Amino acid sequence: MMGRDAQDTIIATRNLSRTYTIGKVQVQALKNVTLDIRRGEFAAIMGKSGSGKSTLLHQLGLLDTPTEGEIMIDGIEISGLSEAARTRFRLEKFGYVFQEYAILPELTALENVYLPAMALGLSQGECTRNGMDALEKVGLTERADHRPREMSGGEQQRVAIARALINKPKILFADEPTANLDSASSKQILELFRGLNRDLGQTILMVTHELEDADIVDQVIWLADGEVVGREG
Repeated sequence: MMGRDAQDTIIATRNLSRTYTIGKVQVQALKNVTLDIRRGEFAAIMGKSGSGKSTLLHQLGLLDTPTEGEIMIDGIEISGLSEAARTRFRLEKFGYVFQEYAILPELTALENVYLPAMALGLSQGECTRNGMDALEKVGLTERADHRPREMSGGEQQRVAIARALINKPKILFADEPTANLDSASSKQILELFRGLNRDLGQTILMVTHELEDADIVDQVIWLADGEVVGREG
């Protein structure tokens, strides 16, 4: 599919477009985007601010609906899914990491991590076991009972990554995951992503504006004004 073996393709789009109506003005955030991501690939979407990076990630992650075009995820055309099916699809196949962590201050690290498992209907025992396994993957088992205020920004982002991993997602989506972190913590998070990709075969699609991040990923998709203007890898 689209120049690569279809069996190896986990994300594919054809002529994907997204237009927003703001008052009387139409803004085309994405224009005929065609791409594919291999299973087990660590890919980055890069480009200047306003190029459509996050918009594209939101389409692929079922957080928004395209105006036109096709999205295939793991062999399934997702545009025809009902809202309930989309919600289930997200829970079972996707994990999300955002720049602002999005963890709840009143919950412990473990409780934050196992929320998606609870949403799938797992028992308390399964949630706890899976949550501890996820925290182990990000090196935070000793912080399981700590609340966000007791953790650094880098640790909070690792909690968010553990939460994204708990349901063993097919794809991990990361939207500017190091934007709020200092350089040392940013390096740790990127090394963690690289390790998850290398050791677990985790497919990762990351939006970033840091040019040096291109050195650690398998493929870079360059966007400008909502269009793919280059591919590396």
